[in-house]
Amino acid sequence: MARKITLTSGQWADLPLKELAPMVKGFGYDGIELACWGDHMELDKASESKAYCDDKHALLASHGLGCWAISNHLSGQLVCDNLDERHNTFAPAALKGDYKAMREWAIGMQIKAAKAAKNMGLKVVNGFTGSPIWHLLYSFPPCLPNQIDEGFKMFAKTWKPILDVFEENGVKFALEVHPTEIAFDIASAQRAIEALDGHPAFGFNYDPSHLGYQGVDYVKFIRTFPDRIFHAHMKDAWWGHGDGTVGVFGGHTDFADPRRFWDFRSVGHGDINFEEIIVALNDIRYQGPLSIEWEDSRMDRCHGAREACAFIRKADFAPSAIAFDGQFDR
Repeated sequence: MARKITLTSGQWADLPLKELAPMVKGFGYDGIELACWGDHMELDKASESKAYCDDKHALLASHGLGCWAISNHLSGQLVCDNLDERHNTFAPAALKGDYKAMREWAIGMQIKAAKAAKNMGLKVVNGFTGSPIWHLLYSFPPCLPNQIDEGFKMFAKTWKPILDVFEENGVKFALEVHPTEIAFDIASAQRAIEALDGHPAFGFNYDPSHLGYQGVDYVKFIRTFPDRIFHAHMKDAWWGHGDGTVGVFGGHTDFADPRRFWDFRSVGHGDINFEEIIVALNDIRYQGPLSIEWEDSRMDRCHGAREACAFIRKADFAPSAIAFDGQFDR
């Protein structure tokens, strides 16, 4: 059968879940990927209370919706990043500016996310890792010997104990491969796995929108990591549409600035080939949800969410259970 179509709720966290859920059902979705901010999924409560988690499922079920993953990106970014004032809104206000305390809190929230997922009966937590070496992306001044290696070692030292907790709880952590994370393309994703010694709880939340505009083969990503695609976001992007004044690094412009070389678009309005993605996901036997992460600064989000759901539902198809030429045998 074709996969479940869900909406990731992070871009809708300004709305209470009890208000969002009937909207999502009306848009045509099968479920919601609950973000761990707003009131959609409170990790302090979910990690301690099965009843709290049961109430979340009951609320969703009352609108004919399910949940197959939670999204814990914001606190995850604090775990390995070089923290500054940009990160303050991702942590409790009482910790503002105390970057050591913010990081310790964030590590604790990853552990709570694993326990919350178990209480929810889920197998996947999507999120970010942050990166201690993202600022070294463009190698001038030239990176010092072993500087990148040390960054991956720090990532592994920090995340291995977290991933051990995930494994103990029967939950996978799915990094959304993304600029500013420890893994942002195929090569860095391979290096992250190696740094973790292939930890079985570590894999990826596949999102083609963060790969295509970089020039990364987003279909090859699926085929490179067939056993580590734990979840899939459906998000579109277009590139090569600016006026030639802004490059791939963004020129310190805002999203929707018409000068930009690339931008996120509502699914079906960009340059991502979703048919090739569905074929590749079928080839690796991925049967998890297709979760639309709706981001398009040029479009009303309700219109976009409804249209995106219909687009992906039409694009998705189940793999064949037979050989099409098997009937030719005599």
